Amino acid sequence: MPSGGRPHQFDRSNLRQMILDSPKQFAVGFDIAEGVKVDGKFERVVFSGEGGSAFPSQLLETIVSEFAGAKAPQIITNHSYSLPAVSTAGALNVVCSYSGNTEETISNLEEAISKKLPVIGIASGGKVEEICKASNIPFVKLPMPSPEFQPRMGTGYFVAAMVKLLENHGLVSGLSDEMGKNMGTVGEGLEEVERKGMELAGKIAGKTPVVYSSEKFARLAMVWKIKFNEHAKNPAFWNFFSELNHNEMVGFTNLGERYFAVMLKDPQDDPRNLKRYDVMAKLVGEKGLESVMFGLEGKNAFEKIFKSLLLADFTAYYLAMYNKADPTPVEMVEHFKKLLVG
Repeated sequence: MPSGGRPHQFDRSNLRQMILDSPKQFAVGFDIAEGVKVDGKFERVVFSGEGGSAFPSQLLETIVSEFAGAKAPQIITNHSYSLPAVSTAGALNVVCSYSGNTEETISNLEEAISKKLPVIGIASGGKVEEICKASNIPFVKLPMPSPEFQPRMGTGYFVAAMVKLLENHGLVSGLSDEMGKNMGTVGEGLEEVERKGMELAGKIAGKTPVVYSSEKFARLAMVWKIKFNEHAKNPAFWNFFSELNHNEMVGFTNLGERYFAVMLKDPQDDPRNLKRYDVMAKLVGEKGLESVMFGLEGKNAFEKIFKSLLLADFTAYYLAMYNKADPTPVEMVEHFKKLLVG
């Protein structure tokens, strides 16, 4: 057990409780976006955001693509100060900033307004809310459960609100109902998930985790990596099968550092890809790379993603305890922002 038998002593802002409460976010997310829409017919949505306000739309793309198949709208995530070329004809723009004060996102919102593009704002307040109100722009107000609440912990709010926005504009139908039927299963067995997370953190402690998945769930692997970075203050990397077998795998020929691989295995993946997981684990194991494999649990992409993210949260949380780090604040990010304006 980390921290000499006191597993939560560095959790000054009670991130553990935020993790335990996170499965309750979906119902709230659907509710806050109810009826929010702009006039027009759209074939794609451009979500502009950064960090924990950006990866929800990347996870959304995976969920919508599986649910709607060939009828799925194009979903684009923009990380730039400027809107992409595809943000004009036929596009609904949605700017996302949990704080409402993200520099790049404010720039995107101002550009959309200046170009008279259809746009919606999503934030807990800040400048994004101010600008939306002043310009009569539709706005989705995210909850701020506590002053210490971090954007990366609001993924359920974001994804549910985004799904509702897609439905409000006729871009997808019935997904919120489908998620509503399944969201109760996401939070099942939290005690066991926490136990697994603590156990995995103990194996990773002192090492650099690398997270691997199928291409379909590549963004899930990316978010695992983000949780290790922000919760645990630990370097981490991610990639996906089968691409990593053509390059990254070779890097483990001579291990100069201590790494630990977490492989997220979707039972419904192509059997040829599933074989790659087992062969890869054996091959890199012979080179000294430790690894563990977790099957993604659930009936669909929504369940698989959010069940896995709970394990990611608990693993990174307990790795933070091993690292003697408060898992909530991201002091380096805040310091970086101050240096930018200084």
